[in-house]
Amino acid sequence: MYFVAAAFLMFAVAIAVQLFNVQYVDGDNYRKLVEKRTHKEVVIKANRGSIYADDGSLLATSVPKYDIRFDAVTVSKDNFSKELPMLCDSLSVMFGKSRSYYKEKLKKARRTKNRYMLVARNLGYSDYMRVRGFPMFRLGAYKGGLIVEQRTIREHPLGGIARRTVGRPQSQAGIEGAYDLLFLKGEDGSRLKQKIAKGQYKPIHDENEKEPKNGLDVISTIDVNIQDIAHHALLNQLEKFEADHGTVVVMETETGEVKAISNLQRNSKGRYLERMNHAVGESHEPGSTFKLMVMVAALESKVIDSSYVVDTENGVLTYYGKYKVRDSRHGGYGKISAARAFEVSSNTGMVKIVEKGFKDNPEAFVNRLYNMRLNEQLGLEFKGEGVPKIPHPNDKDWSGISLQWMAWGYGVSLTPLQTLTFYNAIANNGEMVKPRLVKEVRDFKQNKPVEKFDKVILNPRICSAETIGKVKEMMKNVVERGTAKNIYSPEFSMAGKTGTCRTDYGNKKADKNYVASFAGYFPADKPKYSCIVVIHKPNTSIGYYGNVVAAPVFKTIAKKIYTDTPMVDEVNVKVKPSDKLEKVYAVYNKKSQKEYKKIPNVVGMSGMDALAFLENLGLRVKLKGNGKVVKQSLKKGIVFKDNQEIVLELS
Repeated sequence: MYFVAAAFLMFAVAIAVQLFNVQYVDGDNYRKLVEKRTHKEVVIKANRGSIYADDGSLLATSVPKYDIRFDAVTVSKDNFSKELPMLCDSLSVMFGKSRSYYKEKLKKARRTKNRYMLVARNLGYSDYMRVRGFPMFRLGAYKGGLIVEQRTIREHPLGGIARRTVGRPQSQAGIEGAYDLLFLKGEDGSRLKQKIAKGQYKPIHDENEKEPKNGLDVISTIDVNIQDIAHHALLNQLEKFEADHGTVVVMETETGEVKAISNLQRNSKGRYLERMNHAVGESHEPGSTFKLMVMVAALESKVIDSSYVVDTENGVLTYYGKYKVRDSRHGGYGKISAARAFEVSSNTGMVKIVEKGFKDNPEAFVNRLYNMRLNEQLGLEFKGEGVPKIPHPNDKDWSGISLQWMAWGYGVSLTPLQTLTFYNAIANNGEMVKPRLVKEVRDFKQNKPVEKFDKVILNPRICSAETIGKVKEMMKNVVERGTAKNIYSPEFSMAGKTGTCRTDYGNKKADKNYVASFAGYFPADKPKYSCIVVIHKPNTSIGYYGNVVAAPVFKTIAKKIYTDTPMVDEVNVKVKPSDKLEKVYAVYNKKSQKEYKKIPNVVGMSGMDALAFLENLGLRVKLKGNGKVVKQSLKKGIVFKDNQEIVLELS
């Protein structure tokens, strides 16, 4: 008996010691372990900053969505019985299901002790606030069983317009990728949740442990109207010629601001979608659009003049007995000037011009191209810019026909945006500016700019003013009497160069696939915009030349921009003051001032218009939010005093 009693005593002491260890010695560790198994910190994603067009239209924005759930256990019996009928009525009115449906569903959750019953999913903010005010739910998380889960989704209000340029969150493409970490992403918050039945978690507190800090907004250079024009002009031509894919870029000449950029590619169902940023990332042989670079190099090196006569012979040049350079015109063009060879895009003429000046010194030709930055990337903020290729005589793959092939746009490689940047430099009188897709980063909450992006000059002068004047005249003549005369219009002037490049040149067994292009600017005399159109693999039975496939897109864009934003000269007109008119104006002004001593109704007006209107009346205006006016603090018809404050709530 003593032995058994002693054993029990020792066992009891051991338990007491262990309890002490658990509670005090190892207590913190065990509490952390329990908390780790029953609690978790959930990351609350910060709202990404929005991306705007240059006129304030939304290109991409983060929209909050809310899921509403119900904890049927935490609500007291009295509150459940009292609030249930009214809650069912409210849910029925909002979501369209019967009152009895919600009554049975909530009672079943109560019986089964469901602590995570789904009430509604994907609610917008206004609907969420409405549900939060329903009977029972308005009592909060503990007394009313309300569980709210918030997340954000990325929406593109303008649909697929410029989708690849805008990019996607969590990708490295487009504006989203280029400005993600620095500006758009923001700082995530956190919320503590506790494990409940069936492996589910519910928030412990109504408020977050750490509030998320939303990202900043980015204002792009995209002009929605020009973007829409470019997108549909390209789409129509791709469908007409059953092409594989294409791109178009419109850039403001002086600033380098990209006003439109569209990239469309055909999918397996025959639809054209924005799938890849071809303008930025696709480096390819440009074909005859490269002849502008060649002509500038020849003129600047003084090896020829625009009047130099070149013999195109019979339109065919043969090298090493098998490599042929052909003109599109059978029999060639005979003896023509260098300027005319450019206008009609004579391959043989351009090759002979290059051979005359650089056959014995090809390095001088290539160095001239290098001096114009044609071998360098543009240094875009975007990921995935294509790498240009301008062969050099020291390269391993340089051959006996490399120089001749470069003369008509083969053996070299540029992206459409790199090609356009050079054409834009010609239009800009020699100043090469970096293409720019973002104007500024702004904190709209505090209504202040965070960082502005100004014009960047890549090369202050790519060549002499004399050379620029000559090639400008040539490009103007391309449209008026050269390869692109089919797009000539007496109503507005254009200048540019056509391009047609076979993608598998020299491979007789391969199917013939072409790249049709046109690059240029408008108006021809005072360039406002430059533009490039590139269309890959059109159906050759319908057409494949640059003047037929690509140039009409350029014309459509130029014509519609002229129509929508006419370019006119300002004229100062001197008007004699009229005493009679002044008296009529004075009477009207006095009458209007008297009438507008009463508050007008500005609901529905844009915030900026309402601001200007009310401030002109003598009111101090305070704005809350962005968009259109949805509410005003002073009612319509109230007589106001000068400098009285009015608060406008915007949508």
